[in-house]
Amino acid sequence: MRRRIWFSIVGVVAVFAIVIGINMFADARLANVHVDLTQNRIYTLSKGTRQILQGLKEPITLRLFYSRKLGATVPVYGAYADHVREMLNQYAAVSGGKIRLQFYDPEPFSDTEDRALSYGLQGVPVDQGGTQVYFGLAGSNQEDDERAIAFFQPERERFLEYDLTKLIYDLSNPKRPVVGVMSSLPVDGDPRMMMMAMRGQQVQGGQPYASIMQLRQTNQVKTVSTDAQVIDPDIQVLLVAEAQNLSEATQYAIDQFVMRGGRLMVMVDPWSEAMASSPTAGGAPPTDASSNLKKLFDAWGIQFDPGKVVGDLTGAWRVRAGEDRVQAVNYVAWFNIRDGVNHDDPATADLQQVTVASSGSISKAPDAAIEFTPLLRSSPRSGDISVEQVRTPDPAKVLANFKPEGGQRLIAARVHGVLKSAFTGQPELAKDQKRPENFPEHKAQTDGPANLVVVADSDILADRFWVRISDFFGQQTAMPFSDNGPFVANLVGTLAGGDALIGLRSRGDSNHPFVLVNAMQSEAEAKFRQTQQALQRHLDDTEKQLRTLRQGSSGNEQTTAAAVITPEQRAAIDAARKDIVDTRQQLRAVQYDLNRDISRLETELRVFNIVLVPVLVAIVAIVLGVARSRRRARART
Repeated sequence: MRRRIWFSIVGVVAVFAIVIGINMFADARLANVHVDLTQNRIYTLSKGTRQILQGLKEPITLRLFYSRKLGATVPVYGAYADHVREMLNQYAAVSGGKIRLQFYDPEPFSDTEDRALSYGLQGVPVDQGGTQVYFGLAGSNQEDDERAIAFFQPERERFLEYDLTKLIYDLSNPKRPVVGVMSSLPVDGDPRMMMMAMRGQQVQGGQPYASIMQLRQTNQVKTVSTDAQVIDPDIQVLLVAEAQNLSEATQYAIDQFVMRGGRLMVMVDPWSEAMASSPTAGGAPPTDASSNLKKLFDAWGIQFDPGKVVGDLTGAWRVRAGEDRVQAVNYVAWFNIRDGVNHDDPATADLQQVTVASSGSISKAPDAAIEFTPLLRSSPRSGDISVEQVRTPDPAKVLANFKPEGGQRLIAARVHGVLKSAFTGQPELAKDQKRPENFPEHKAQTDGPANLVVVADSDILADRFWVRISDFFGQQTAMPFSDNGPFVANLVGTLAGGDALIGLRSRGDSNHPFVLVNAMQSEAEAKFRQTQQALQRHLDDTEKQLRTLRQGSSGNEQTTAAAVITPEQRAAIDAARKDIVDTRQQLRAVQYDLNRDISRLETELRVFNIVLVPVLVAIVAIVLGVARSRRRARART
């Protein structure tokens, strides 16, 4: 008996020793080994981050300022702080010692708090007493350059890796690519609208575009005039976005920039919603909101029809429409692209969704000796809409008249190949123009394959179609709901040759829509709008006929009371009234049928989740229990 007790004691001690030994070995040898089981692998560093960290030449110091009181008061910040610390520890491990970490808990009125403020971090009141708490990161290199993340917000958690890697990239790469931006849009802000807002007028916009601000984070951006005759040779990538009515001289400057090896990204539009909402100098809305580079496109083998807008039932935006009765309608001219994003291209591989508005489509000319690599496509349920329908749109009418046919449309693509100039020589200048000194000689074609990106929508840049700007204790914060900004920044980055940050601008998406339900809803609503339009026209005609019968053949309302209504007219009036009642009943029935299939599917899903799944689990448990009981019974016998 004593021997068994001693064997048990020795066994327990041995187990404890083995467990302690395994923990010590894991702590010493496996500290940097982890398994990421999250759906979007948010704890796994991407290839671009590893490339930047392993390529660091000089040390970088990162200082995390986190007030423990913040996590104790708001637990969601405590969990997020743990995530940030884990990411920073991974960064330090991958960098091979080039990343140096320091952690601080700034107490109120302490030297640590003063240091956090000196780095530009933001303090936020956490209680009614006004106690300031901090949750930010400050980084510096050996040249005393500093970058900071003022405050980590849980809403941007899926962009955490991008924010951290961009900060390190900025500190390790002081020289940035030079990007030129030529646009008729107020991408750098509209001073007129800002002045109107300061005067208390209710206006939207005026601030610089968030997409251009994001572009400035990793590039040196220069504004290029829309009447430029030469593109600055320092510019590596030229972004031409909704540049309207360009002269021959300016088109020649763009053409020669490409002929000399410059990288070009063009964004044209059959109808720019951003331009249409920007008032002219006189305050009136512009009459022309389109852009095109027809002369250059024709020479390079690119086809673009400025008279057609792409509509798509898949991903169409829900907008409010109607005068007498406001209701939500699918506006097919504005839609989100998810399945149509090319995940094989490095610039768009990790993008989840891009939103376009009144976009056009592009294609390769039949005899063109160029290659097209699609970047954005509409869904198979897309079709063409005339520009006239979107100038002053009636979303319900657009949906009723919309016919999805012709398959997918190409909205954005890379263009690769040897290009010939659209000009035979230098174009003539206007009388008031003069050529600059050292004007370069004409070049007839590119020396090698040119790299272009052509996008048939400029509204991708506009804030309203991809980001919500909110005020966080006086700080303007951008909360993206689409990947339009990363789409532009990634493409410019690949054209500039710096693809290390690509894939980091959007890591995962918490928005997982019910594709089947959305498809059923859009199809049902399209049929409903078509039937509604036909019934409404019939109702209007019947009511008009009824008014005519009541007024008599003369149509004079003053003689209506004295007019004698014949039995035939009375019968016609009664028939018209009955027809109106029947038509209104049909309208109500069609409206009821709109959501019937969706409601039935929703009910089936609820029954499956609430009833069937627990029942199946219970049945499996009962079967396993019975089988186990039988095995025990057989073992006893």
